[in-house]
Amino acid sequence: MRPRGLARLPGIVNSVLLGLCAYVTLFPFVNIIMVSFSSSRAITSGEVFMWPVEFNLEAYMKLFKDGQLLIAMRNTIWITCIGVIFNIVMTIMAAYPLSKSRLRGRKPLSMIILFTMLFSGGMIPNFLVINELGLVNTYWALWLPGLMSVYNMFVMKSFFEGLPEELEESASIDGASSLTILWRIVLPLSKPVIAALTLFYAVGWWNSYMHVLIYIRSTDKLSLMVKLYQMIALVSPELLRGEGVSEVLITPEGIRAAAIVIAITPILCVYPFLQKHFIKGVLLGSIKG
Repeated sequence: MRPRGLARLPGIVNSVLLGLCAYVTLFPFVNIIMVSFSSSRAITSGEVFMWPVEFNLEAYMKLFKDGQLLIAMRNTIWITCIGVIFNIVMTIMAAYPLSKSRLRGRKPLSMIILFTMLFSGGMIPNFLVINELGLVNTYWALWLPGLMSVYNMFVMKSFFEGLPEELEESASIDGASSLTILWRIVLPLSKPVIAALTLFYAVGWWNSYMHVLIYIRSTDKLSLMVKLYQMIALVSPELLRGEGVSEVLITPEGIRAAAIVIAITPILCVYPFLQKHFIKGVLLGSIKG
């Protein structure tokens, strides 16, 4: 029989390793937050570590000073909410029929859809199509080409295929139509996978950058990521002057850190509400049966 101390050794080693992994994972994030709340002198001298040095909000004041960032955040919320609604609706509408073996031509349709995930027309042809449709400088140029993720559709299709067929058969015997079965039986059972895909889609829309840069021309329609990039690219060391405020030097490093915090905070606020469904939804949607 091993001594009591040796019996606890594996648990101690696991705790230490997990603690180190957590530290390595969280340190960059915490450090960026602390840098955003620290003075420029402390940032340039490398004094900021895991807590703010000479706490101040000058970097955030600089970003929010002219109100353009709030407009960009409002635009991004609008793009994300409408885009996620379109994505979830189209993903369900495509995945549910393809999950039924009675659908004629199911395999050829699945292969055609899969082909679009592997090959695309390219940036220039896509732009020419959007331009000919007159969608440039509208959010439809973002929503229509990105109505559905093929990968996410196959995840949801796999989840639908794993549901017991007896549920739908009994409802069909009672006279329920296909839409009624989908709305009242299938979708309530699909909340975990819908929550997981909602988070995937929301993160994608929130971080959208390239398509906004290509298709949106008006500055009052730009998304948060594009606006932050413009503000970071144009920033230079300057003095912040204000009533009752002494001159404070603002460095690009502080502006960048504050921009990162602003960009990721909304997603971090949403994630806890979906976290309980997240892992379960991904696992259920990726394994048939």
